[in-house]
Amino acid sequence: MRPKTASGAAWPEKQVILVTTVYSYLARQTHLEKASSNSISMKEIIKNVLKPLGVQIKRYPDDDLARRMKILKAFQVNTILDIGANSGQYALKMRELGFEGQIISFEPLQQAFSTLETVSAKDPHWQVHNYALGESDKKSAINVAGNSFSSSILNMMPKHEESAPASGYVAKQEIDIKRLDSVFPELVQPNSRVLAKIDTQGYEKNVLDGATASLAKIGVLQLEMSLVSLYENEFLFSEMLAYVKALGFDLYSLENGFADETTGQLLQVDGVFVHQDLLR
Repeated sequence: MRPKTASGAAWPEKQVILVTTVYSYLARQTHLEKASSNSISMKEIIKNVLKPLGVQIKRYPDDDLARRMKILKAFQVNTILDIGANSGQYALKMRELGFEGQIISFEPLQQAFSTLETVSAKDPHWQVHNYALGESDKKSAINVAGNSFSSSILNMMPKHEESAPASGYVAKQEIDIKRLDSVFPELVQPNSRVLAKIDTQGYEKNVLDGATASLAKIGVLQLEMSLVSLYENEFLFSEMLAYVKALGFDLYSLENGFADETTGQLLQVDGVFVHQDLLR
């Protein structure tokens, strides 16, 4: 299997060959670490070899991910509601980071859900459901984005597509929407310690509106929040902070999100909120 870039695309064949040769090169250079205190470090050797490939070495997990795992440990989270799962990226990352508890994923897109079913099939503690969550139980339509993960029930604003041209809508799909309150009792075991991650492209408030009873049983929320308007009628950062505060959750941490690739403007962040009862 070829290595992949951060975006998930396979590296070109020539880059794969070059990276493969790095290991033999580094093996020949290991004596530099021992030769003298003035020798170039192994870290610098690796950086110099990979720099022409456009590859940057970073600490893993990064600060955001490491902090997220500390929060899960601090509040003894054993169940994750993965709302807006797409093809399972968030759940797979949490498994990679060591989370061993129950994961319950929700994804309405047919193609993304097909992939989600495949990647979750061998995980006995990961269940997946092919519908969206929202403020009411109903039929609706979702706008399908070219990159899949920017798909939304809401209309996309020009700023989003300008910042990520591949995110433009290419189709519509009929979907089912259910309230979290309608399915929570049958899906979540009593006394579970729950984190609800909601990444629904501007539809986060609607999900919360359909979860008024469930929120009393959720300890941690992770919400995607826009700093500028990216989807029609979505709550922006300051509005969402006040809204979630009124629901009984305090902001506990922030993670970097979507940014404009040209200007560097940060457009979205993930807010991690903890139920006020757990902070007393």
